[in-house]
Amino acid sequence: MQRSLLWAKIHNCTLTDANLNYMGSISIDQTLLDAAGILPYEQVQVVNIANGERFITYAISAPANSGAIELNGAAARLGVKGDRLIIMTYAQFSEEELQNYYPTVVIVDQNNHVLEVRRYVNELFKDSVIV
Repeated sequence: MQRSLLWAKIHNCTLTDANLNYMGSISIDQTLLDAAGILPYEQVQVVNIANGERFITYAISAPANSGAIELNGAAARLGVKGDRLIIMTYAQFSEEELQNYYPTVVIVDQNNHVLEVRRYVNELFKDSVIV
């Protein structure tokens, strides 16, 4: 049996732009993608804290250390500059893989620069460690 669990998230980042005329996706600073272990073109779920919108799209890379988090295409209608977002990705795991499963949480500042990266220590999420 496979289970779908959180793989990584970028927590409480700030939307820096919304571009309706782009073909789609969400642009994310490459430094944040690297810290979270999210690949370009990987499916992500985006939650807008400001308005409650939840949607699925895919990540594309924005320049490293730019702080860019930009909604593109139709998704641009789901947020405005300054909104706070949570960006998550999930993975499927076998029971054996869950023995070494540790989701990554990237905490950012108001300019979308990494403050810390957390890895949960066990599958019960009782403890976490900063890496």
